[in-house]
Amino acid sequence: MDEERIAWLGLKLISELGNRSLLRLLRHFQTPSAILQAGPGDLDAVPGLREKARLALINKIMIRSPEAEWVRLQEEGINLLCLNDPQYPANLAAIPDPPAVLFVRGALEARDLVSVAVVGSRAASPPGLIFTERLCGDLAQAGVTVVSGLAVGIDSAAHRGSLRVRGRTLAVLGCGLDVDYPRGNAKLRREISQSGAILTEFPLGTPPAAGHFPMRNRIISGLALGVVVVEAAHRSGSLITARLALEQGREVFAVPGMVRHYQSVGPHRLLKQGAKLVESAEDILEEIRPLIRPSWAPKAEAENAAGCQATTEEEAALLQTLDLHPRHIDEICRSLQWPVSQVMSVLLALELKGAVVQLPGKYFVCKG
Repeated sequence: MDEERIAWLGLKLISELGNRSLLRLLRHFQTPSAILQAGPGDLDAVPGLREKARLALINKIMIRSPEAEWVRLQEEGINLLCLNDPQYPANLAAIPDPPAVLFVRGALEARDLVSVAVVGSRAASPPGLIFTERLCGDLAQAGVTVVSGLAVGIDSAAHRGSLRVRGRTLAVLGCGLDVDYPRGNAKLRREISQSGAILTEFPLGTPPAAGHFPMRNRIISGLALGVVVVEAAHRSGSLITARLALEQGREVFAVPGMVRHYQSVGPHRLLKQGAKLVESAEDILEEIRPLIRPSWAPKAEAENAAGCQATTEEEAALLQTLDLHPRHIDEICRSLQWPVSQVMSVLLALELKGAVVQLPGKYFVCKG
């Protein structure tokens, strides 16, 4: 297993080999080891492979030793998640150009399938920051994982809102995990890695560069079922994320702002183009409930006495506490000794699969 991961790492350390070229090679050769062992004639058969990438691959021109890099990742507690791993995020794997490799500090979980990305201006207004924190806190309490880019402004407020209620949040970087960017967010980074994950497709030591952020943005939207834009100027990276979300078949949401304010231009343009208007978390929840694609969910592995299907250990454990008699959310939390955010996340996943029904007053029953 280590040898195969080191092969993945070796491909990522060939600077001339971009993600699209790597995906072409994987489609042709199936495994990273086969790519590294391919000769010039074999590589000539790969359509669309750039000459610089071909030569770098033939000559194994890597920025560092993959074996030494593998040791460093282990020392720093960074996981290498590859496209063929069962733990690779199902939402992200469904986009046209998923990152072949992710570097992850923290943990990705099955419940992160139910995720919403929240992005917006770095120069956010105080009301925009307050609204974002409240919105993301409400989403997290409903069991939704909040995804953003760790930038100052709206992104940081999105992460803080989720963390405030002990919810899950994922931060996607446009640089290496060891690069202190943005400066001043070290405490927030630590908190996110303990309550979710920080991830990037860029190897250690990669500095933030303008061209990296559109690549990062496709991961932000790709991880989520929908993207919410809060405050964005005319030329904003948040609008790029919204466009990528549309191309990936995701839902796009926008929070309206003051008329003629420059930070309202982006969200208002999206609203004119058909984005869903957001005034509260419920506006988002009612749209994402139908968006879970059955093909993304794992095959059922457990079934309780009432006939409900579970697909993870968490779901199986929760279903054991339910029957055809309504149980309140507080009672379920006490029974499992889980935080409310975790219980709501698993309940929402089961509700989306039709295994659980929510009744008025936060009561839940198993659908027999």
